[in-house]
Amino acid sequence: MPPCMDARNTDPQMPFRAAWWLKNPHLQTLWPVLFRRRPAIAVERERVTLADGDFIDLAWPVSKQSGPQVLILHGLEGSLHSHYARSTMQSLHNQGFNPIFMHFRGCSGEPNRLPRSYHSGDTADVDFIAKHIRRKTGRDIEAAIGFSLGGNVLLKWLGEQVGDSCLKAAVAVSVPFQLNDCALRLEKGLSRIYQGYLIGHLKRSYRRKFRSMPSPLAIDLEQVKTFRDFDHNITAPLHGFDGVDHYYSASSSKQFLKRIQVPTLLIQAMDDPFMLPETIPTPDELSGHIRLELTRQGGHVGFVTGSSPWQTAYWLDRRLPTYLHEQFGSQPITPLIQGR
Repeated sequence: MPPCMDARNTDPQMPFRAAWWLKNPHLQTLWPVLFRRRPAIAVERERVTLADGDFIDLAWPVSKQSGPQVLILHGLEGSLHSHYARSTMQSLHNQGFNPIFMHFRGCSGEPNRLPRSYHSGDTADVDFIAKHIRRKTGRDIEAAIGFSLGGNVLLKWLGEQVGDSCLKAAVAVSVPFQLNDCALRLEKGLSRIYQGYLIGHLKRSYRRKFRSMPSPLAIDLEQVKTFRDFDHNITAPLHGFDGVDHYYSASSSKQFLKRIQVPTLLIQAMDDPFMLPETIPTPDELSGHIRLELTRQGGHVGFVTGSSPWQTAYWLDRRLPTYLHEQFGSQPITPLIQGR
C-alpha cells in the first residue's frame, strides 16, 4: 500500500484541495480534457532530424526568457494540444523559465518516417534532444517535467544517468511506475473508458502511419482490445522487445527510482484511475533525492480546484513553477495565479 499522506509527502504551504464539485477521480480526470480552455501562447516549431533519419518536433516560446530551460514531455498520444501542455508552457514562461515542448515520434500531427513509434521506456530520443538543445542554445536544459507516460520516460532517463545528468530539477506527474499494473487497472470498472479511448487513438495512429509505408507486422487491429493486446502485438515487436512482459519489465520506471540523483518531485493522486494502490512507490523504493507528494484526490493529471465551475483553477499551474523556483533559489517574478 502507498505511504500515508502526511507532512513528509505534501507541501504544507501549497496543499491540493479538489474542487467541491469534482471529488470523484473520473471527474477530476475528465474535466480538464473536456472543459479546460487552452491558453494562447505563441510558439515556434522546430523539426529535429534524429540520428536514424527520423524526426521529432519541438515547440519553443516565441518570446524567450533569461531563466533555466525546461523540457516538457507529454503523455500517451499527447501533444501541444493536450490540456496541460500550453498551460504548463505559459505558467513556466510567466515565471521567467524557458519551456521547450517535445513531441514524441509521430505525435505532432504528422506520422514519423520509420516503421516504429515511441514507447514508455524510450529514453534515447530524450537524451538526443537534450544534447541538441545544448548545441543549439549553448546551454543545458536544467529542468524537465513529464506527464504520465512522459513522466515514466523522464524517471527512467534520470535513473540511467547515474550522476551524469545535466538537470538540476525534475518533476513527474501521474506516472505509471509499473506498466503492467496500469494495464491491468485500465481493464477494470470505469477505467475501461480510458482504455477504450486511448486504444482507439493508438489504432488510428497505426493505420495512418502505415498507409504511407508497409507495416512489418501481420496484425488484425480488430482483435486488439486492451493495452496488453496492443503492447504485445505492436509496441513490443516494433521496438525490439520479446513480448509484452519484456517490454513492461524493461520500461517501467519504478526500478530506476533508487538510482536518481537529481532533485525530483513526484506528484501523484491516490485516487488516480490509471493506477493500482501498489503502483505508487513506497519510501524505501525512492532515492534520497526524490520527494513524493501524494494527494488524496486529483485523478490522472487532473488536480482541479476552484470555488465554482465558473471559477475553475488548476493547481499544477502553481505547483510546478513554485517547485522549480525552490530548486533554483529564485523568487516568483509575478504573482502565482492558478490558470483557468
